[in-house]
Amino acid sequence: MRLRAWQQGAVARFEDHAGEDFTVCATPGSGKTAYALTVARRALESGRINQVIVVAPTDHLRRQWAEAALGFDLQLDPERPNSAGVSLPTGMHGYVTTYAQVASRPILHRHRTQHRRTLVVLDEVHHSGDGLSWGDAVVEAFDVARRRLLMTGTPFRSGAEEIPYIRYEDGPEGRVSCADVTYSYAQALTDGVCRPVVFAAYTGVARWRNSAVGALADSDEQAHELGAEAARSVEEQAWRVALDPAGQWIRHVIAAADSRLTDLRGADTPDAAGLLLASDQEAAREYAAIVREVTGRTAVVAVSDDPRSAEVIEAFRSSEDPWIVAVRQVSEGTDIPRLAVLVYATNYRTPLFWQQAVGRVVRARSRRESATVFIPAVRSLVALAAEMEEQRNHVIPPPSDDSLDIDVPDREEPMGGGEVEFLGADAQFAHVLHSGQAYVPGDDSEPHDDYLGLPGLLTPEQTAALLAKRDAELRRGTTATAVAEEPAARKEDSVWRDAASLRKDITALVGKMAARTGMTHAEVHVRLRRVVPGPGSAQAGVETLTRRRDWLLGQVF
Repeated sequence: MRLRAWQQGAVARFEDHAGEDFTVCATPGSGKTAYALTVARRALESGRINQVIVVAPTDHLRRQWAEAALGFDLQLDPERPNSAGVSLPTGMHGYVTTYAQVASRPILHRHRTQHRRTLVVLDEVHHSGDGLSWGDAVVEAFDVARRRLLMTGTPFRSGAEEIPYIRYEDGPEGRVSCADVTYSYAQALTDGVCRPVVFAAYTGVARWRNSAVGALADSDEQAHELGAEAARSVEEQAWRVALDPAGQWIRHVIAAADSRLTDLRGADTPDAAGLLLASDQEAAREYAAIVREVTGRTAVVAVSDDPRSAEVIEAFRSSEDPWIVAVRQVSEGTDIPRLAVLVYATNYRTPLFWQQAVGRVVRARSRRESATVFIPAVRSLVALAAEMEEQRNHVIPPPSDDSLDIDVPDREEPMGGGEVEFLGADAQFAHVLHSGQAYVPGDDSEPHDDYLGLPGLLTPEQTAALLAKRDAELRRGTTATAVAEEPAARKEDSVWRDAASLRKDITALVGKMAARTGMTHAEVHVRLRRVVPGPGSAQAGVETLTRRRDWLLGQVF
């Protein structure tokens, strides 16, 4: 495999490094897996090691590592249980395990490590700082390894616990982690390794009732009157109301995100997909039902209580299904390059989880691609979006002056709420965030429909105008009338533009007909081709596409 420039440099630095531990902090989507497997392959060929052990956060990532290793002629067993012996099966170069599996029997993994010249790859190494049990287990198991390669693609937590084998230096904020190789998101953007991300922020009015304050509506005026602390509480409660599957806010945002995804799939990325992240499994299933209701498309659901979740994610990875809904199953390390749209419908708000989530949609397959992330317009998320290109290290703050205790690290805790009756929430497009700047479309801004769906060609201003226009259409409940009148209102447009618009309309109408009749999308397309004969949509002319759209309109409305 041809390595990128940063990978080549990192391989050379690893091989020249004299110590046992080597740390790489590289942004999601930059190619850490390929880098680590290259290091392992070269170390095996040189005879410096004769075994590779990879430690990953989840079972799904075990399989992903093993599959990727095959491309480097490495056989890594992803299903080796703790009940297996110390010796490797014939023909295997090593195995892939999880932090939880190591923590359950660290002495076994120590025996496996010390009996051979072993390279240990600690993937998303910050997990070994998740409490003393995991950190101690990692040290007990792998302290005897010949070399340790520590990797992360996310900003480390700020907290009191040192991450094993990470080097720290004293700084003004406390002890700060140091990586041997750092490859930031900003560098990856410059190199074309990662997609640029546009954040579409949606505001709205949320209403709820509780015994303390009665009926409330979240607004800037109210926040100003309440004061900073109370305003934060109101904003977080409004966030919870907005994410309620029974409300209109989430439906509106899903429709807007699906509209963007349809643009991408109708252009030169027909396999583009969207990811909707939920806070819990019940919400995930309800969101999946909303996706079908709003878009006419069936969403794949990946949740932890499904024993087949790993297989579900792997099948989605290579399919052309448009949507996947998940809680934390697709948030870290999972490699699905076709993901290009993210709906952040979860209340997790730490930098660690945020960058893991956004990292799912940044992997570039060409320089013309971009990603769109739909978020609630709450201050904590807007701030994280504005700081996407900043590099973070693990900071261990010093004890406070008036206490012997160390500050509690920022954990990913769901927002509290108590007994609250949700009364409803609506949604409205607020602005676009790109490279830390906010863009709001003006009255004279052009929506640039001629570039619709061509990733990477729209400026942030054009994207803001386009999303604002789509939002207005959604709020007006645009349906058959707007679809039917569009070609007549745009006679001056070129033929290819008309055809592209018709194909988009047909795709949406096929979804509506499928939802109404219970037929699959494929069955609707077959029936459509029988009623209006001709070539497939990609080759059909404007006249054929118009007749097909009109027939679908007659069936749906």
